[in-house]
Amino acid sequence: MSESLDSYEYEVVVVGGGPAGMTAALYSTRLGHDTAVVNRGGGRAAMMQEVHNLLGVKEETSGAEFLGIGQEQLEAYGCDIHRDMVTTCSRPDSDGIRLSGNNAEYEADRVVLATGFNDVRPAPPLPRTGRGLHYCLHCDAHMFVDESVYVMGHAESAAHVAAIMLNFTDEVDLLTRGNDPEWSEQTAEMLENHPIDVVHDDVSGVRNGEDGWLKALEFEDGSVREYKGGFAMYGAEYNNGLARELGCDINDDGTIEVDNHGRTSVDDVYAVGDCTPGHNQIPVALGQGAKAGIDVHFQLRDFPRDPDLLDEQGPVRSEEVPGIPDELLEQAVDFHTYGEK
Repeated sequence: MSESLDSYEYEVVVVGGGPAGMTAALYSTRLGHDTAVVNRGGGRAAMMQEVHNLLGVKEETSGAEFLGIGQEQLEAYGCDIHRDMVTTCSRPDSDGIRLSGNNAEYEADRVVLATGFNDVRPAPPLPRTGRGLHYCLHCDAHMFVDESVYVMGHAESAAHVAAIMLNFTDEVDLLTRGNDPEWSEQTAEMLENHPIDVVHDDVSGVRNGEDGWLKALEFEDGSVREYKGGFAMYGAEYNNGLARELGCDINDDGTIEVDNHGRTSVDDVYAVGDCTPGHNQIPVALGQGAKAGIDVHFQLRDFPRDPDLLDEQGPVRSEEVPGIPDELLEQAVDFHTYGEK
């Protein structure tokens, strides 16, 4: 490792501090494995004005507050948190995976990639994100019940989201913003047979209320249309660079291919959350992180000792257990004796 940067060694390094990554780290730490989260900051969850669809978490909780509580929990259990951006990674030998960040270098027996994706934003002018501009139908459709809504985009996904929004309101506009539609003839027929107004003029201005919420959009033809809010459907840019460097299989859409436990095609490398296929939802991410964290434990735990090792090393001696690092053992005893620090 480079002499100019700090270096750290862990059993598990999670790259990404969103809900999926932190949950994987929570499980691996509580199950007795020396774990770190390397988080560059930001991310989709951090930008949420309010958390939706998360049982036990109040709607007024912001994404930043939700993630902050999660970080406090991880640190209380003994997980290290590094604010750093991992730029490259490699596997020079069979002993571990090396990750190079801007501030430090890390080596791990297992790596969990929770690198997420970036929503492709339409060109301005735009409403404020979370105050009239939204990206997740399943998270935010509920707030637009019986309200005037737009869907922004010109591809198949935009047309179908516009039709889905008819389940929540009878006022749905599809805004192509001057782009030629790219949907199929079948989709065009579907739009013609549903009460959706397709608006081809581009947006020229945004009107917000005193609370910052969208009130209306102005169009180049001089018209003004009132909206409570809407959804931008321009796709996603998946952060799969580290997975590609390690040789993980990547799906055609850019997501990292994983099995039901978050395992990638490369041994000892997992991927969870928005960088993998499926619904981009916090509860889904939490479940993916939990499954990956449990599977990591199955791979790393010392006991029960494999039959081959029993033949080689003999029976497990009492002084060899418990199989948890001393530091985490002491922290766990303190945690349950004196309460959360």
